[in-house]
Amino acid sequence: MATTYSPRHVCPPCTQHPPSYTRAWTLYPYTPPLQDAIRLLKYEGKVSLATPLAKLMINSLPRLDAIDLIIPVPLHHERLCQREFNQALLLADQIGRHLNISLSYSNLVRTTSTPPQTSLSRKSRLKNLRHAFVVRHPAQLMHKRILLIDDVFTTGTTVNECAKTLRRSGSADVFVITLARTIDQNLIPDRTQSQAPYPLFSH
Repeated sequence: MATTYSPRHVCPPCTQHPPSYTRAWTLYPYTPPLQDAIRLLKYEGKVSLATPLAKLMINSLPRLDAIDLIIPVPLHHERLCQREFNQALLLADQIGRHLNISLSYSNLVRTTSTPPQTSLSRKSRLKNLRHAFVVRHPAQLMHKRILLIDDVFTTGTTVNECAKTLRRSGSADVFVITLARTIDQNLIPDRTQSQAPYPLFSH
């Protein structure tokens, strides 16, 4: 069962600085045992975990209408060489197959190698990722409705910078779905249990 929070609640940072994506959902809290499974996938190379994790996402997907393309959050080529896979791509591939939606995995690229976001403050994250992504072929995204996939939503800086890049390249809408979210209890006080995904922001 997915953990969800008040659908009417919008965190203060989103109120003050509306994000570039149209709407974002996260499906589960980033807590054990899911946290352990994600870490094993990303840092221990347990790629066999991608299938059950993708199934968790598929089983909890919100209703999505008229999505044209699925795009995973890209890794910089140096980190991709170190890790040998992109966990977001592994998840996005299976979601695309389930929804019968085309996957675009090489158009949005990360051109800047940056320190891991987990070690940075929100302000540093924003600076760290500014202009870190580019679109190689903007014409392929013109007027498209994009579904952006990532594994963990922390402050939303990464997906927001991706969405900003996609929108500047002509995308009509960018929707975001992440498997899990780190929870700041100071920002999200109204806690409930529900089968529904946790809506982070919409406009």
